[in-house]
Amino acid sequence: MLATVLTRMSRNGVSAALARTSAVAAHMSTSAQATPLEQPVLFESNGATRTYVLNRASKLNALNGDMLKLMRPQLEQWSRSDLCKIIVGTGIGRAFCAGGDVATVLQHSLHDDTRSKAIEFFKDEFEMDYILSALPKPYVTILDGITMGGGVGLAISAPFRVATEKSIFAMPETKIGYCPDVGASFFLSRIDGEIGTYLALTSETLAGREVFELGFATHFVSSRTVPNLLARLSDLEDPTFAMIDRTIEEHHAKRLSDEPVGKLTGRTRQALDMAFRHDTVEEIVEDLTKLASTSDDSVAKWASETLEILYMRSPTSLKVALEAIRRGKNMTLLEALQMEMGIATAYCSGASTDFTAGITAVLVEKTKGRPVWSPDQLNNVSDAIVRRFYERDSIYLSAMPTLTPPDFLSNGKQNPMKFALPSEDAILQIVKSKARQDPISLSDLLAHFDSLHSGKQGVAEKVVEVVKRSCDVIGNQGSEMVNCKEQL
Repeated sequence: MLATVLTRMSRNGVSAALARTSAVAAHMSTSAQATPLEQPVLFESNGATRTYVLNRASKLNALNGDMLKLMRPQLEQWSRSDLCKIIVGTGIGRAFCAGGDVATVLQHSLHDDTRSKAIEFFKDEFEMDYILSALPKPYVTILDGITMGGGVGLAISAPFRVATEKSIFAMPETKIGYCPDVGASFFLSRIDGEIGTYLALTSETLAGREVFELGFATHFVSSRTVPNLLARLSDLEDPTFAMIDRTIEEHHAKRLSDEPVGKLTGRTRQALDMAFRHDTVEEIVEDLTKLASTSDDSVAKWASETLEILYMRSPTSLKVALEAIRRGKNMTLLEALQMEMGIATAYCSGASTDFTAGITAVLVEKTKGRPVWSPDQLNNVSDAIVRRFYERDSIYLSAMPTLTPPDFLSNGKQNPMKFALPSEDAILQIVKSKARQDPISLSDLLAHFDSLHSGKQGVAEKVVEVVKRSCDVIGNQGSEMVNCKEQL
C-alpha cells in the first residue's frame, strides 16, 4: 500500500489502445506514444480474452474507489458472456498495481462524517478480491512490475500468475502502521515454511524470479515476451486450463548461468523458519537476537538486518499481523477477508494511532527515520490492545460491514496453486514415501517430479533446493543419494 511513496521513482509511460496490435506495441514502448484515455481502468476485447488494464501510471496504478466500481460490473458482464473465454489483468507502466490509495482512506477515516467512506473502500476492495478468486472463467494476471498490497489482492487468487524479471512483490503494511490485508492472512499462512510470516511482519520485498520460486507466481517469463504471450492467449479457441498453462509454459524464461539464487534459501531459509515459527513477536525477536551472534556470518548478517527492520515497524502492527496470520491458517478465504474487514474497520475507527502516524511519516512527510509509534515498544502492546481488532464486542468493530459476494461467481473455487511449483510439504512427503526404507537417487527423484508435473520449468530447481536443505544428500555430483532426516 506504499503506492504514493513509490511514485517518486522514475517512470516510463506506455501508451494504451483498445486494439490488440496497439496494446502489444504499448507494452513494449518506453515512452508515451499517445495520450492515454482518462478512465482509470481500461477494458479490452481481443479474441478469446477480455482484459482489464489499470491505467493510473502516474500513481503506479494505486487502487481507488472509482477503479473498483468500474471493475465490478465489467467482471460480472464478462463472467456471464459466452464470448469471454479468459479474463486477463494487467497494468500500464512500471506497475501492475502498487497498492491501495491509503492516503485518501486515512483522510476519510479521521472525520466522523467521512469515516464510512474509508470503511466502504475496504469493503469494495475485499469483495473485489473475493470475486477474482471465484471467477467462472480462467483468470490470468501479468505481474510485470510493482505488485504490492492491494495489487497482490487482485492477483494472488488467479490460477495463472505470471512474473517477470521486473516483478517487485511485497505486503508493506506494517511500514505504515497497518496490517496486511486483501486476503494476506489466508495466502501468506499457506506459503512454504514461515516465509509468509516473515513477509507479513517485515514488509520486505521479493524481486523477479523469486516471486515465482516462492509460490506467489505460477509462471516466469521475460518481460519482452509478454506481448506475444497475450497475443497467443487471445488466439486460443475454446481454451482449457491445461491449454492456457501450456501456452504460458512455452514462454518460460530459464535461469541464466550468472543469475543469483534467491535470498531466502539455504541456511538463511533454515534460520528464517526457526525464528518465525513462534506465535509471539517477542519470541521471534529473541530467536533473531541469538542468530545475530551465530558463527555463520551470512545468517548472522541476515538476522541483524531483520532485527533492524522489525524495530522500524509499528509494534502494534507486528502483533496484530502475527495474530491474523495464525488465525487465517484455519480459515476459508472469505472468512479471512471478513476478519481483515474487522481489522481495517478497527484501524479506521481509531483502535491505533499508528495508522495515522505511519501514513503521515512514510507517505506524506516521507521521513527516513522511525515513525512515532504508540506504544513504541513491543512489551507495551498489551493483549487488550490486540483484542481491539478481533473481539466481537470491541467498540472499534461496531461499524464493520459484512462482505457480500455477488451471485455470478463460480461455486467451485479456482485453485491458485494448481499450476504453481510444488509446495515444500508436497516435495518432502514424496521424498519420505520414496526413501522410507533405503535412500533414493536424486536423479530418480527428479525424474519422478518431472513426470508428476508434466515437465514444468522450475520444478527440478525447487526440488534440489528443498532436498539439499531438508534431507541428507550424500555422494558425488551426478550420483547423489537422498535420505530422510528424522523430522521427515
